[in-house]
Order: sequence, then structure tokens, then C-alpha cells
Amino acid sequence: MTDLVSTHRDGGVVCVTLNRPQKKNALTGEMYDALLAAFETASSDQDVGALLLSGEGGVFTAGNDIGDFLASAQSAAKESASTPASRFIRALARFEKPLVAAIEGQAVGIGTTLCFHCDLVYAAPSARFLMPFVNLGLVPEAGSSMLAPMRFGRARAAEYLLLSEPFDAETARELGLVNAIVPAEELRAHALSKARALAAKPRAALLATRRLMRGDSEALYAHMEAELGEFWRALRSPEAKAAFTAFLEKSKAPV
Repeated sequence: MTDLVSTHRDGGVVCVTLNRPQKKNALTGEMYDALLAAFETASSDQDVGALLLSGEGGVFTAGNDIGDFLASAQSAAKESASTPASRFIRALARFEKPLVAAIEGQAVGIGTTLCFHCDLVYAAPSARFLMPFVNLGLVPEAGSSMLAPMRFGRARAAEYLLLSEPFDAETARELGLVNAIVPAEELRAHALSKARALAAKPRAALLATRRLMRGDSEALYAHMEAELGEFWRALRSPEAKAAFTAFLEKSKAPV
């Protein structure tokens, strides 16, 4: 298991931290596997009442590590479902216990879309959200093409999904993606206190209330499968190949 994702228990809370700050916590397949393992452990442990996600180094995550992601996609042949990212997205949506996120700095791609699946999201003033899928010749993932219009309204969702415009912590709070903006030095402690509070609630009532709030999940799961199919087709398109090539060349350029 990679040390680029650290996991520890704090009472009834599983704390999961992305720990690749030198690469802005960009996610590799190995990191997705570690995240998946943490979710599975938290799900099966009856003493766990909540899971907290955060990132080291003043950043949540810059999204997928593009080089690693492309290598993973190629090795998966025609089965997008077999990639670590796809497996994690499914686990994220099906996780039944409360999810809390502490967002600082960049939250790109999955860094933003996973917030739609969280029950409580707290952000530092530095938080910057971005869903750049269309810019990369791709389509959104993790159900965000359904959840963003539901949460933001269709017009605002178009700004962030079609135009791929970034938005800050204050805008995220206004849109209902973030519960509160917390000073960076207090962020993790604040989010942990809320996760502890959730974990201390009567468990059956907590989980039942969460299920009732989320409603029928089958429509979301079906939408996510449709997204994955479109994503996989788009990934093999000339547009996506050109966008990724340009991105990788830019990343290799001297500063």
C-alpha cells in the first residue's frame, strides 16, 4: 500500500489524508486503490461512524496525475470499470456512512466532484474548485453532470461544467457545495470536530436519515454508468489525445 495516502483512526472517525504535496496531491492509481481500501475498511467496521477526507501541503488535490491516469486507462483495455479511478468513484457514491471533507487550495476534477457525495464540506479561503473535463476533451464524472445542475441550478452548472470556469470558496458556499469557510489553520480541526459529532450520533438513526436525504440512488448510479461510458469513448477521441498531449508538454516545459 502506498504512503501517499495516510489513514488513521480518531475514535469513530477514519481520517484519510492525501499525502503527495510535492505533486499537489495529484492522484495515481495506487492512491485510488489506497482510498478504496480506506473506504472499504470504514464501511465494514461497525465502530466507524464517519470518514474525513483532507490533503497535505495546503492543497486538496490537483486531480488525476495525467501520465499515470493515461497509463492506467491504456492497461485497462476496453474496460473503464477496471481502472482504479472508476472503482473509487463507484465506492464513493455507494458509501453509506457520513463523509466530511476539508478543502484547502486546489480541488480539481475529482477534487470537486467528490464534494457532491459529501455530507459536510468545509473550505479554507484558499480553496479553488475546478471541473476541467470539457477542456480536456472529456465529460464529467462521479455523477456531477446530474448533481451539479441539481445543486447549483442548470445555468450556474453550465458555467462550471461547460465553460469549465473555476470558482472560489465563497462561491462554493453560495452554491451550497460548502457548508462553511474556515481559516486554514483551523480547517482540519473544525472538520474533524464535525466528523466526531456525526460519529457520536445514534448510528441507525444517522444512517437512515442520510439514506432518506439522498433519496433513490438508482437514478444516480445509472447516470454515473452513462457518464463512464461517455468518458471512456471521449478518452480515446482525437480531441482528448490532443488536449492531454498539450497538457503533458506544458508540464515538461521549464519554468
